[in-house]
Amino acid sequence: MLIVISPQLEQGTLISTGQTGTCRKVRNMERRLGRKLVVLDADSTLIDNEVIELLAAEAGSLDTVADITERAMSGELDFAESLRERAATLSGLTPEAIARVQAQISVTPGVADLIAAVHDEDGWVCVVSGGFHEVLDPVAQALGINAWRANRLETASDGSLSGRVSGPIVDAAAKAEALEAWASEGNFRREDTVAIGDGANDLAMMSVAGLSIAFCAKPIVRDHAHVAIDVRDMRQAIELIGVAARTG
Repeated sequence: MLIVISPQLEQGTLISTGQTGTCRKVRNMERRLGRKLVVLDADSTLIDNEVIELLAAEAGSLDTVADITERAMSGELDFAESLRERAATLSGLTPEAIARVQAQISVTPGVADLIAAVHDEDGWVCVVSGGFHEVLDPVAQALGINAWRANRLETASDGSLSGRVSGPIVDAAAKAEALEAWASEGNFRREDTVAIGDGANDLAMMSVAGLSIAFCAKPIVRDHAHVAIDVRDMRQAIELIGVAARTG
């Protein structure tokens, strides 16, 4: 059963959809109180933006990056190959350009409320991203994220980007490993872990979580998630996760 929250429905209304495509209201969902580990994807989940597109716009390589993305989606490239090719188009990008990208980042509505609600229950909110530390770090620090992982862009001696990725690549498998590592570190049971994402690269971590939430997601992610939220408001996840929202 897939639970859906949609802007076309009344506020807070939940429906379930079966293989027949029929829908019915779900009046009560089990409320699972207690500490939770909530792990979010970054691009189009924690934030409204796709960071690689903002960086490519600064580098003048948007069309090239779009072509690489299309080849990856058609199966010509795996994630690691596509990431390296995208990074190569950013060669020469200056710290000033990266700062301009950072200034364009918009946090998804409701994220701060979700973080506060989870922290109030002594839970953790973590982020794992196929994007880049250079843009994610200041956002995660400002939001009070407990831990985060992302790819890192190599810099040249003058501080500009070299066009290469530094260190291990954070791909789908690494996302799942990160969730499991944080669960172990924080002593969270699997049933108390939550994965929130929107793309195919999030499916592996969603498969190892106790609750998976497709957030304004692609069809393949909706098909595999326990819950789908179709409105860009992360507060909708609070009750689904089973933590109390702050009042006043």
